Amino acid sequence: MKAASAIDYRELARRRLPHFLFEYIDGGSYAEVTLRRNVADLEDIALRQRVLTDVSTLDLSTTLFGRSQRLPIALAPIGLAGMNARRGEVQAARAAQTAGVPFCLSTVSACPIDEVAAATSQPFWFQLYMIRDRGFMRDLLAQAKAAQCSALVFTVDMPVPGSRYRDYRSGLAGASGFMGGARRAVQSMLRPAWAYDVGIRGRPHQLGNVAPVLGKNTGLEDFFAWMRNNFDPTVSWKDLEFIRDTWDGPLIIKGILDVEDARAAADLGADGIVVSNHGGRQLDGVPSTARALPPIADAVRDRLTVLADGGVRSGLDVVRMLALGAHGVLLGRAWVYALAAAGEKGVDHMLKLIEAEMRVAMALTSSTSIDRITREKLVVDTRR
Repeated sequence: MKAASAIDYRELARRRLPHFLFEYIDGGSYAEVTLRRNVADLEDIALRQRVLTDVSTLDLSTTLFGRSQRLPIALAPIGLAGMNARRGEVQAARAAQTAGVPFCLSTVSACPIDEVAAATSQPFWFQLYMIRDRGFMRDLLAQAKAAQCSALVFTVDMPVPGSRYRDYRSGLAGASGFMGGARRAVQSMLRPAWAYDVGIRGRPHQLGNVAPVLGKNTGLEDFFAWMRNNFDPTVSWKDLEFIRDTWDGPLIIKGILDVEDARAAADLGADGIVVSNHGGRQLDGVPSTARALPPIADAVRDRLTVLADGGVRSGLDVVRMLALGAHGVLLGRAWVYALAAAGEKGVDHMLKLIEAEMRVAMALTSSTSIDRITREKLVVDTRR
């Protein structure tokens, strides 16, 4: 099967990955209502086609947080992404660098900050959670500064991990010890290409950024346990002053779904927000990003940079998000599917597909530059 669109990489990833890893990147929380809403609500937005205008020159470039980039997108932070291909975060970061877009490394990545920094020449973003051990957080922030990370993405919608049924059914969560390891080993052996390339050649298999505090407990079975035991459920807006005081670069708060929270982020002095429901992986039943974005953009777009993620599977979806009020769009599952299927080349190809689809959508909506993609490019549904 040859991928002709970003979503085609989903099936290719399913064929290559062990079952427990595919279910982790593909699933959401509870009954996955919000996961489905993210996709369906975005697909339901109609673009306003215009014709007979000069669209011979299209400019897809933009500037985010003081840095110019070729496309108005970034690769979102994904936990355990490095297990989907050999040293996966390094491969994805290189693909992002080639495409001229930011890559964001997760706190719970397989590859540590210094490994990604050594493999790339373009500064990348770093994502951080509120962790109980503030000293450890300072150490992570110091590492991010030393690696010259250009922005900090602080995720605020995960004071506790969501309940993801697929991970329990597949054996990734709730299956520690010998039986859990044996179950995952059997699934891995059913995918021999992955088992050799990642399972054997991709070692060490650990949470690279948090390995120093895990000691000997660095295996996959400790992933969810570490999050439950170390994420801080007492986190409040007051605690974010600690981040603002410690980090002197651009600060992006990820996980905003409510207008009042968006205003609070602006009042705090954040440089940007990500309108996000964590890809439908935290609280099920909340609004899709496509529905949450417009009122948030109306409230704070003139005060900070508004990014959005959730349900983006094509270049058309990127244009829809921009028209709804986002300055930029984060790709999540799209790049991880491509990484799992074909490594760095897959991510590079996926980004080219997204760009090509954006160009068609912009041309047929008479949007010759990113700043011209406004709500006027959308069809108003009079039935609602």
